[in-house]
Amino acid sequence: MANQETTAQGPIQEADVVIVGAGFGGLCMAIKLREAGFENVVILEKAEEVGGTWRDNTYPGCACDVQSHLYSYSFAGKADWSKRYAPWKEIQQYILDTTRHYGLRDLVQFRQEVIAAHYDEQRARWQLTTERGDRFDCKYWVLASGPLHVPQYPHLKGLETFKGKMFHSARWDHDYDLRGKKVVSIGTGGSAIQYCPEIAPEVEKLSVFQRSPAWVIPRDERRYLGLEKRLFGRFPALRKLHRARLYWSNESRVWPIFNPALARSLQQLAKLFIRVQVKDREVARQLTPDYTIGCKRVLISNKWYPMFNRDNVELVTEGIREVREHSVITADGREHPADCIILGTGFQVDPRLSMSGFELTGKDGHTLAEDWKDGVEGYMGTMVHGYPNLFQLVGPNVGLGHNSIIFMIECQADYIISLMNTVAARGGDYVDVTAQAQQAFNQEMARGLENTVWTSGCTSWYQQSDGKNFAVWPFSTWRFWLKTRFLALGDFDFGKRAPRKRRRSAPKTTEAA
Repeated sequence: MANQETTAQGPIQEADVVIVGAGFGGLCMAIKLREAGFENVVILEKAEEVGGTWRDNTYPGCACDVQSHLYSYSFAGKADWSKRYAPWKEIQQYILDTTRHYGLRDLVQFRQEVIAAHYDEQRARWQLTTERGDRFDCKYWVLASGPLHVPQYPHLKGLETFKGKMFHSARWDHDYDLRGKKVVSIGTGGSAIQYCPEIAPEVEKLSVFQRSPAWVIPRDERRYLGLEKRLFGRFPALRKLHRARLYWSNESRVWPIFNPALARSLQQLAKLFIRVQVKDREVARQLTPDYTIGCKRVLISNKWYPMFNRDNVELVTEGIREVREHSVITADGREHPADCIILGTGFQVDPRLSMSGFELTGKDGHTLAEDWKDGVEGYMGTMVHGYPNLFQLVGPNVGLGHNSIIFMIECQADYIISLMNTVAARGGDYVDVTAQAQQAFNQEMARGLENTVWTSGCTSWYQQSDGKNFAVWPFSTWRFWLKTRFLALGDFDFGKRAPRKRRRSAPKTTEAA
């Protein structure tokens, strides 16, 4: 538990480490810190439960697109995953079980949304302020909120005038009965391709509004046999071997990413998949992307394309002109009646948007809003120059398009603890990445992205508005593992806090006789 001191401004809770966010990243960080001997750790969570994106996304059909045995901690294996790709409920239960197993719930303070963080150079400590007005004083803090927690709402003329039901896929209203309703679904990303096929049989009419199509490939929905679960439970080595096979199988997907010509040859199979699945040739054409596969996130589903063979499902590719009280009007003037609008429009992945109201000040007058005004940059997705003792999980250029982000999170957590231990070993107070190291890292990322499918001409959520790809790690994940195994000590400034200036006493005067 955090120590607490009281000041004239109210109580301040002191901790060695504060973690912001209780999803996969924050919980992993807490477990690793405890294993490393850090006891005074606090987790601040804005919601009322742990789980992050798997707590928030409860829409019909919600499931992971990374295999279950790989989308879990390497140190907390689960032998009885129900099937190859787990649904959200099973993943959330895994998170709850892991939280209980490692005794993490006592570390979490719920309904504590952090709105400001300021670095005190004199003390080499951070002070975090929550929306409730609580303050936390800590040596280190870890931003583990993740990139998928602030829903993206579209800017559509008249959206606020709609009189029917409207909700974002990440805020699904389970009390609203969709049966017999005319439903408009806006967006065709990772969420929409999962919930649309689930609700299509229930609704009277489903109008799917598509701005640009996604590449969708088949999904292996195989369930694990009871025998397999028992073997994985009795012989953990078999489960670990299965996990390793999944990892290297996924890692092989990186080769088409690095070779756009190879990707374009493989996408012929994806085109064939569309033609076989969709009966209407014109609809099939509209569902076929015009960019190289992998440039945007590749989605997996066995239900998406067959859904368009239903009489009550329509693909709408015209842009939206406006939203009226009971309908959506497209650019061609056509009116689409709607009882309900579902926004499958994703999340604000660019942290300049998702953190727009967050006050973050570092040393030497650094503010994150100013440092990132022209582009999001960091070092190893973990540090940003000018913000000592601040670490981030799944920061800039750590996202993936081919493997499990849990692997990257574990690498980062170990890396952060190595930095903390080095500060202690050197008798220092803080660690900051140098400006030169950060610049060199971002140049390496830019070179790595050259001639990949990510720079082949599409627009995706991996990019800023100016086209810069700030999200993706452009190499194999084992290379990230190697780079986080050892610290490049020359890339860091390990220092001590500035000494306090002593007040000079006023000179004594003597009165003349």
